[in-house]
Amino acid sequence: MAIVVNMPRLSDTMEEGTVAAWLKKVGDKIEEGDILAEIETDKATMEFESFNEGTLLHIGVQEGETTKVDELLAIIGDDGEDISGILSGGGSSAPAEAEETKAEVTETVEADNSSSEAVELPEGVIVVTMPRLSDTMEEGTVATWLKKVGDVVEEGDILAEIETDKATMEFESFQSGTLLEIGLQEGESAKVDELLAIIGPAGTDISGVSANFSSSTPAKKEEASKVEAKKETPKAAPVVASKTSAPAPTPVTANGRVYVSPLAKKLAEEKGINLIKVQGSGENGRIIKRDIENYEPAVSAASVGKFVPSGQEDFDDVDNSQMRKAIAKALTNSKFSAPHYYLSVEFDMENAMAFRTQFNSIPDTKISYNDIVVKACALALKQHPQVNSQWFADKMRLNNHVHIGVAVAVPDGLVVPVVRFANEQTLPQIGAAVKELAGKARNKKLTPDEMQGSTFTVSNLGMFGIDTFTSIINQPNSAILSVGNIVEKPVVKNGQIVVGHTMKLSLACDHRTVDGATGAQFLQTLKGYIENPVTMLV
Repeated sequence: MAIVVNMPRLSDTMEEGTVAAWLKKVGDKIEEGDILAEIETDKATMEFESFNEGTLLHIGVQEGETTKVDELLAIIGDDGEDISGILSGGGSSAPAEAEETKAEVTETVEADNSSSEAVELPEGVIVVTMPRLSDTMEEGTVATWLKKVGDVVEEGDILAEIETDKATMEFESFQSGTLLEIGLQEGESAKVDELLAIIGPAGTDISGVSANFSSSTPAKKEEASKVEAKKETPKAAPVVASKTSAPAPTPVTANGRVYVSPLAKKLAEEKGINLIKVQGSGENGRIIKRDIENYEPAVSAASVGKFVPSGQEDFDDVDNSQMRKAIAKALTNSKFSAPHYYLSVEFDMENAMAFRTQFNSIPDTKISYNDIVVKACALALKQHPQVNSQWFADKMRLNNHVHIGVAVAVPDGLVVPVVRFANEQTLPQIGAAVKELAGKARNKKLTPDEMQGSTFTVSNLGMFGIDTFTSIINQPNSAILSVGNIVEKPVVKNGQIVVGHTMKLSLACDHRTVDGATGAQFLQTLKGYIENPVTMLV
């Protein structure tokens, strides 16, 4: 049976998409997981893979053309199958046909690879699966449900907040109806395309839907058994030797996550409060804003003159976030696939310090040393395109543009927002861009497009008092610069020992693209700009 493939929603704000390139043509055989096309969204150009198998019978949107989300993109079916009835309605199906097609697509996606039987859905029932909210997302975690079972859901309503490998994003419903079942509780994770929720007419019997859906996916079946095992053997609460009555423990999910609203979680992070120690007053013991605002640490036995035994072993298990998993995967791949080598230098910062002081004397102007380094790198990279390169399996790309990634530390790990065309921007423009992107990163508001496309990366730990360190290359870039603290020390100038200020930098290079002499020449050019920053204004 022919399957209608509609324009997917590949970002949380996407309303329409443009076909940048087709990777398959009419008549080609399609396997589940094959890349059908590259789709340009409002944030990035992403690969769109097929969830179905068959022959590509029709392409509804040509390269360069644009259509709205959920409108006809392509048709996949049996070789030689008659699809004239589907095409007679034009670019999009009639409402009844569209609903029927959606049910067919859902059934096909949910079918077990080892079984030819599809999941039977009651009329009007839609299975909502874990969405792919970023181009690298493989699984997602439900941070918060904004709807509960029994609520009426309108198309466009926010169903839940989903934690991806890059950010926590709002996920809106593409259907209208009643929320009949929630497949994942807050804090639980599932792979992309696994059961998230079920929406349909109120009162519909869906007793067999979720069971059939879960059993059709081996990964889901294994996850379900793990969750059951955790439910049967909950962790014992630690016993504290104290006469002070402790508040009742806050309810946690099966995998140990605390029930807490996003706002309360943010306030707790700002105040340094351990959520495990807070008693929630919200629905079902959920921690809410007022619980954090009113929280007072329990009085310890030591503070009232009581003896507390020392040497007690204690620890907290913290589930790896999606961001932490993505960072681990990317850095491990980079470290063990790219042959790293490191070049270390020490620059005289006297002129840079004087330059910054004079520059910041201009009203409403504020630049940092990091802004000076980013600008200097951008100008130096234009003269050394080999360092501004990227390595791919079949080619090496020498970039003529300069997009510099600036590493930003966030509570869950590290993100690298990108300052685009940094060589063409002024120092104040770079400073404003870095400040805005860093703020978005810490608030988990960065879009995928703001974290993609870097050609070189700068990592600065100088503000933390670190003198020197080395970094792992942010692939597919060929190099990353590690920037240390400005240190006051004795230096030799004109044969005399005087007090000076220096800064150590380390350049990590991929030896497949950047030879040692090439990296050294880049650092010499960089030295000229940083030690004489006025030359950057010429």
